Amino acid sequence: MDTGRVLIVDDENLVCWSLAKMLKRAGHSTEVSNSGADARLKLESFDPNLVILDASLPDIDGLQFLEECKIHNDALPVIVMTSSYHSNLAFKAFSLGAEDYIGKPFNIDMVERSVQKIFVKMNLEKDAIFSQGRLRKKHLPDQLVGNCPSMVELFKTMNTCAQQDCKTILILGESGTGKELVTHGIHNLSARKDAPLVEVNCASIPDNLLENELFGHEKGAYTDAGNREVGVFEQAAGGTVFLDEIGDMPLNMQAKVLKIIENRKFRRLGGQEEIETDVRIIAATNQNLHKMVQEGTFRGDLFYRLNMMCITLRPLRERKKCIPSMVEYFIGRLNAEYGRNVSGVSGSGLKVLMGYDWPGNVRELRNAIERAMMLEKGRILSVEHFCAESRLDAVEKCGCDGGCSVPASSRIILPAEGVCIEDVEKEYIKQALARYDGNQTKAAKCLGLSLDTLRYRRKKFGLENYLAPKPPSIAAPDKEAVVATPSRAIPV
Repeated sequence: MDTGRVLIVDDENLVCWSLAKMLKRAGHSTEVSNSGADARLKLESFDPNLVILDASLPDIDGLQFLEECKIHNDALPVIVMTSSYHSNLAFKAFSLGAEDYIGKPFNIDMVERSVQKIFVKMNLEKDAIFSQGRLRKKHLPDQLVGNCPSMVELFKTMNTCAQQDCKTILILGESGTGKELVTHGIHNLSARKDAPLVEVNCASIPDNLLENELFGHEKGAYTDAGNREVGVFEQAAGGTVFLDEIGDMPLNMQAKVLKIIENRKFRRLGGQEEIETDVRIIAATNQNLHKMVQEGTFRGDLFYRLNMMCITLRPLRERKKCIPSMVEYFIGRLNAEYGRNVSGVSGSGLKVLMGYDWPGNVRELRNAIERAMMLEKGRILSVEHFCAESRLDAVEKCGCDGGCSVPASSRIILPAEGVCIEDVEKEYIKQALARYDGNQTKAAKCLGLSLDTLRYRRKKFGLENYLAPKPPSIAAPDKEAVVATPSRAIPV
């Protein structure tokens, strides 16, 4: 069994022969080079997992080739061998990244133990990386994804906030745009990443408990306060406090948060001692705080302190060019989570995703991909696995400027009195069969369906024995054409 590839670089044939014999006995595949020029070629073609290198080669300094090995692959382990064993050479070899240093003449068993030790270490590191990767995929939150200009600017702003250690940051955006992910990103990019990130949802905690949650209490502060408890601002010492939905925070609590921002001090409930705190405060909301300040439902002084560094997240409908990369990312995450092997979305499915306005933003997109993966049996997510209202909205909105590739000439205008979607589907199937003279493969492609789905829907609508009349013309209907249904007409 091949347990690893080893490149032996030495100008002595006997050394190469003895090392190759030992390595093959241990189950490794080997290549031999007697010069630096040949070793360079085999470094590329053989792509070794380990290099055993003589420090003195006829055409190149061995330590120079060691540097080239590290440029090729910084993690590639190299064992250096030399007949002139002295400390300066050894120090230089180790400083360049050598894994081990062996003098000549060498004991073959010593070399074998060194090789075995290196491969054991490599396998342990590989297992650890794999295990950590699986844990990350299962337990870490989703990451921000996107390559459109607005996302690039967002990443730059996040990095600035993290590196400059901004003490107060306000994140604005509709529900589902990723405010929590931005918070995690800033925290993990900053020097505070090893300290806690503590989150508080201001909308989910009753007003009378919020103060205790944030500041903690002393023993006996109230009837059930049997022991001292620390609050969020103490738990997050040196790290970050994330106040989500701060627009729902009561006015009296807003004043106390303002005091922490200004003085970096607070008191526990029932306490007399001023406690200093060093935390970054990130607040987020989907509400219009400026309007709330004008209406008197949010403190202006707190708003202006939080607004020192403001990040506004654009809704997904305004950055649709990011959707393909988001879809690819979510499929990868969900493949790992559910043990699936989905490779992508069909062209017609992607058109639907690009055409829909996503009122629930990125969270809704993720849910749509997850639902489709639960329903899909193959490796490509088909258009029929995206909900009917998304398909209808995509067709209605296809004239948008957000990257939708559905031509405006194919828009359907929904009648004021409404429509039965099943009647529409049935009528379109009949028209597609008529256009292609009963050819189911072409009809399915025209409708953006798989052949099996078309057959299923023919059975569902009682069209199994439907004989499509030969149409007078196979030309596509013009913009003003009308699709007739049993109960109404729908302009297309």
